[in-house]
Amino acid sequence: MARYTGPAYKKSRRLGFSTLENGKELAKKPYIPGEHGQDRRKKLSNYGVQLQEKQKVRFMYGLNEKQFRKVFDNAGKMKGVHGENLLKLLESRLDNLVYRIGFASTRKGARQFVNHGHVTVNGKKVDIPSYTVKPGDVIGLRERDKELAIVKSSLEALHNRAEYISYDDKKMEATYVRMPERSELNADINESLIIEFYNR
Repeated sequence: MARYTGPAYKKSRRLGFSTLENGKELAKKPYIPGEHGQDRRKKLSNYGVQLQEKQKVRFMYGLNEKQFRKVFDNAGKMKGVHGENLLKLLESRLDNLVYRIGFASTRKGARQFVNHGHVTVNGKKVDIPSYTVKPGDVIGLRERDKELAIVKSSLEALHNRAEYISYDDKKMEATYVRMPERSELNADINESLIIEFYNR
């Protein structure tokens, strides 16, 4: 299945979950889209609940099904809790960290920013959004891209940065200090349902 590129607000309303993590999508219309959306929230089966949870995370990080399954399998090879490892690997993607740092205001924007070759890791250009950043790696911008208006406006709009990212304002560089703790990630995600979905 291809990556979803349609309206983010519509998908968030369908899932009843803010995939942009700001809650704006559900603030005005907290019901599913469509003419009868306010009357149509039906009860889901166990399979439906598990599928919906998987889709929430997949759409939030902007992966297609094949990519998501690959990350899931890699998480199973790591030590620790499978579900937590899955979220940690997703957080360690370069496009996600560019978004968390504040170089882009959305993950879609961050993916495009990386694709266009504006981002460096340890001083070398990396244009692969799915690149896995390791703790200790330094994420920055190419020198000529530090003055981009879109970057400046995005950084100004960022209110707080994740604690597992250390940012140097003068150099416009960020260090991925460590992998995040589960308590630092989205509390509305029930990763155990995703494990159940793939292990059914």
